[in-house]
Amino acid sequence: MTATYIYDAVRTPFGKAGGTLARVRPDDLAATVMRATVERAGLDPVRVDDVIFGDANQAGEDNRNVARFGALLAGFPTSVTGTTVNRLCASSVEAVVQGSRAIESGDADVILAGGVESMSRAPFVVEKSAKPFPAVGNQTLWNTAIGWRMVNKRLPKHWTISNGESAEKIAREWGISREAQDEFAVRSHTLSAQAWADGVYDREIVQVEGAELARDEGIRDGSTTAKLAGLKALFADDGSVTAGNSSSINDGASAVLLGAEGAIDAEPLARVTGRGAHGVDPDDFPIAPIEAANKALARAGRTWADVDLVELNEAFASQSLACLAGWPELDPEKLNIHGGALAMGHPLGASGGRIIGHAAHELARRGGGVAVAAICIGVGQGLAVVLER
Repeated sequence: MTATYIYDAVRTPFGKAGGTLARVRPDDLAATVMRATVERAGLDPVRVDDVIFGDANQAGEDNRNVARFGALLAGFPTSVTGTTVNRLCASSVEAVVQGSRAIESGDADVILAGGVESMSRAPFVVEKSAKPFPAVGNQTLWNTAIGWRMVNKRLPKHWTISNGESAEKIAREWGISREAQDEFAVRSHTLSAQAWADGVYDREIVQVEGAELARDEGIRDGSTTAKLAGLKALFADDGSVTAGNSSSINDGASAVLLGAEGAIDAEPLARVTGRGAHGVDPDDFPIAPIEAANKALARAGRTWADVDLVELNEAFASQSLACLAGWPELDPEKLNIHGGALAMGHPLGASGGRIIGHAAHELARRGGGVAVAAICIGVGQGLAVVLER
């Protein structure tokens, strides 16, 4: 079976809700990273066998297969196909997983995977009634930026609580204090700011023309536990989950160039060696990455003792700390060494490409090692991949 290699990975800086990237359409965000990836590799886009992009919303300008529209906007020839996948927060991890399978099975030599999300531009939608023009009654306007909408009433109510309420539940059940969450959030901001200042992310970043950002827009310099302690809990009167220890609403895109060995005239950053998915009750979604990563490592023939770094998407501090507790063999200092989504942001469809891309670049910087990229997913799933160099 053919091995899958990551030859390059890029992303835009992540913008905050209503911020610098809010005026950029999601298909244009996608086109930006698609075009940059093939140009950096010196690759004729006609050699791309398929474009697989993740997108969690698909209710607005990202509708009707944003992967295909992004490729067309990027100037790829019409012979290059595109498909859009949706595994919510892990959509771009799913894109990498599907792309790696296509290469390993021999169905493709080069796949451009990744994801995009503009949560700022996510539209409000109204359900369509059974009759074209109902005589009476009002319609509910749903915000598609994040969270449940148009929920089937047959589902148990405790499954359909908000993601923030699930984060509260996990904090309570796993004994994770408000102080520990705030400390973890400060760590994320501090490490992210330092990494940007040190140029760690320079190799991974492509700017959006006309909407340039010096760094991820959500990073807060000088964040302290004292400042975070003054924030009110969002999801329960006596809760511990706040805006300060939760990821934000963001815009951005990421891309990961996958290929078989020798398919691209460049030295690969890393090889994809393991994949794992795991499901839990929807209201327990924050802890799903625990077993997803365990499965991925087992399939790669590795253990936690072999792991040099972990990129875990920080949806909430409580979620991240619960996952750390679920991986007792992992040295916490190996987790998100250059910060995470609590600081950089979480544009749903793009976040997986960010964590996989950064893990691959970091392995290349180190000259070798084993990395895990893992992510939690609303509605009770986790997805993880193992990379090696």
